[in-house]
Amino acid sequence: MSLRIAVAAPFKRAGREQLSEQSFVVDLAVERNWVSPDQAKRLVELGRKRGLLETAEDDLVAMFDVTSVTVPDGFMPDESLFQERSPVEIVIDALVEVGTDRRAAVASINTLQQELSVTAGTAAVLRARQVGRDVPEAVTGAKAELRS
Repeated sequence: MSLRIAVAAPFKRAGREQLSEQSFVVDLAVERNWVSPDQAKRLVELGRKRGLLETAEDDLVAMFDVTSVTVPDGFMPDESLFQERSPVEIVIDALVEVGTDRRAAVASINTLQQELSVTAGTAAVLRARQVGRDVPEAVTGAKAELRS
């Protein structure tokens, strides 16, 4: 969930729900020195692609409650943040965060996929919803799977 943390951080610091893309990039690349300006722009793209960000009136808008996100002391996004992750991987990580054993998470997703005859991404999103987890990044990925 480090993408969610990285995306939330500039909004939390500004205390606003909307930011210009420039303010977002400056916060991550200059003020926090977490990433390069190009990587900060890539985070904007990833945030949009995964349903965490949208554009409204030329500003970025977080599509989740940034106040519910805690930016841990010493947090630093790592390179894995820039790698593509499947909806299944996203959901498994979300389930593990709330104490589900990784193998049990995989098994429950596989069971749903077989029982419902749906894609793995769809089954993963359904499983997350069953346990009360909100995973907009996985929803966006599962929708993309269905379109292809």
